[in-house]
Amino acid sequence: MDSRSQGEPTLALTATPASSQIQDAASTILGAQTTAPTPSSTISPYNTGLNGVNQPNNMLFTDILWWTLGIMGFIMLLIRIGSLAWAKLRLVAAMSQPGHKQEYWKQSQWHRMPGLKRGLIYAPLWKKRHNREIRLSSAVNMGTLPSRLHALILFIYLASNVAYMFVLDWKNENKYALCAEVRGRSGTLSVVNMVPLIIFAGRNNPLIGLLNVSFDTYNLLHRWIGRISVAEVIVHFIAWAVVQVADNGWAGVRHRILYDPFITSGTVGVAAMALLFVLAFSPLRHAFYETFLNGHILLALIAFVCTYIHCVTATVHGGLPQIPWVLAIMALWFADRAARMLRLVYANWSSRGFTEAIIEPMPGEAVRVTMHLPRFVDVKPGQHAYLRFAGANFWENHPFSIAWYEHRYRRDDHILPISEKDKFPPSSSHSTSSSSSLLARRHAVGTTVSFIIGAHTGMTRKLYNKALAAANQTHGRALTMRAAFEGPYAGHHSMDSYGHCVLVAGATGITHQISYLRHLIEGYNAGTVATRRVTLVWIVRDYAVLEWARPWMDQILRLPNRKEILQIRLFVTRPRAASQVVSNSTTVQMFPGRPNIPMLLAKEVADQMGAMCVSVCGPGGLADDVRDAVRQVQSHNTVVDFVEESFTW
Repeated sequence: MDSRSQGEPTLALTATPASSQIQDAASTILGAQTTAPTPSSTISPYNTGLNGVNQPNNMLFTDILWWTLGIMGFIMLLIRIGSLAWAKLRLVAAMSQPGHKQEYWKQSQWHRMPGLKRGLIYAPLWKKRHNREIRLSSAVNMGTLPSRLHALILFIYLASNVAYMFVLDWKNENKYALCAEVRGRSGTLSVVNMVPLIIFAGRNNPLIGLLNVSFDTYNLLHRWIGRISVAEVIVHFIAWAVVQVADNGWAGVRHRILYDPFITSGTVGVAAMALLFVLAFSPLRHAFYETFLNGHILLALIAFVCTYIHCVTATVHGGLPQIPWVLAIMALWFADRAARMLRLVYANWSSRGFTEAIIEPMPGEAVRVTMHLPRFVDVKPGQHAYLRFAGANFWENHPFSIAWYEHRYRRDDHILPISEKDKFPPSSSHSTSSSSSLLARRHAVGTTVSFIIGAHTGMTRKLYNKALAAANQTHGRALTMRAAFEGPYAGHHSMDSYGHCVLVAGATGITHQISYLRHLIEGYNAGTVATRRVTLVWIVRDYAVLEWARPWMDQILRLPNRKEILQIRLFVTRPRAASQVVSNSTTVQMFPGRPNIPMLLAKEVADQMGAMCVSVCGPGGLADDVRDAVRQVQSHNTVVDFVEESFTW
């Protein structure tokens, strides 16, 4: 992206003794043999301006890159539309049918689909490890591996960027002209990649709902596109420095970095991005995540501002052609931040006051958080929210699945309509399944949302310690704290059209599955879902941990017709006594030890009713076991879909 006016004077056709010395120095740097002075062996023209930069090819590869992303997105959009249409057709056809009459939907799929699911869509990159973290020690975490499909997409994108970098005029004998071409190509590609880099990083990315691709997947793409962009901008800087050193020496490089705004801004931007690359190295990122996150935001802002200054201070008339891209990048970044701020303000403040959280310490080092929002917030099954707590590192926010939600209504049910146009207010029911969203918004005065938060490090540990200390000092009373709710996000996976749902949860992963339980049972009673069997598998370490979800499970177990549809399997891996793991119910069973996931899923497939969806939320090792079991049952030629809820970082 370096540039100077193309109107600058060029070197004479004859070389002076001084220019010969410069050529000798340049030959030493590039490993080239000094040749007789000719116009093609000059240096200075390729140290300034767009001389040697192949702008037509740069724009061509920019267009190809845009088209590559656009075609991928369009294909995914077509798949998304087809999936929605198929699911709607299945729902309408099956929601009035009993489970044993949904045989058509149990087997209705493209004959190659089981093989694609087993070998590509659900397949890990290698063997069965995908979301289980790669730990070199208790303190060093290398992150997770992408799936086979993700790896294929990343390979195509990375390979295309590398290919574009190598489409150069290799026949040009002037190595400095070649450096100028590399400089222009790498700088252009780096800025081009910043656009999807910013889009994929946003929580409010509209592509999440449009394409039904999780934020977790976009976060993976964000990390790898960021690495590509940083590598290209470093190549951009080196290509400029090689010519500059050959032309004016290291003193010339230092002078331009210190006194030329064009070069100064570019150098600072490169330094910020290089530091981002180092800090984003997986062991450092996982060990000091909050520090990394705050530093990441600051360094990214510096890089964007410096890139903009770099483009507008170029002596090329009108600046560099990348200026509109940089403006789009900054607009997208600020738009996401503004959307997050608006969500925070809307959900947490009204004329009725601010959000307050009731925090109860739970067995197993966790807290149950109940937040009373002053406004109606429409919550759907499977959604999560980012939470902040005033008394526990208020500058931090983390995502947590919404386990339970209830809407609070005005107490005006006793008011009768007195004219024909008046309408009855909705019932004070906690659920809005029987009322329209419009009526709910009109009469609701707030929403209560609940979470289970396990104590790890940082904010979650501090929150647990504060709740535990408050309970000890007040003889069991819960801690009340000002808090903020940002969301809800996600919730794009609907299970309404599946006749059979298997929900697997590990520890706090139960929060993601409970919201589906209530929704599917209420839908079964109302005749609005096709589901005829739901199996919940919850794995916990200790019997006392079941207390986390006790108030919500009690409500679920009291729902009408619950026994006709719901089967619960509780596995306690480390029971203190065998007598604890006892259940007299045929629909709620408890077992000691870990479940045999492949055998459990094979049994569910043997009793399958209609299309099946298997959902998992829990530790990475559990998610990988469930994924592997789903791949194994694809050979049965029945419809078994897989959904994984994860927050990898």
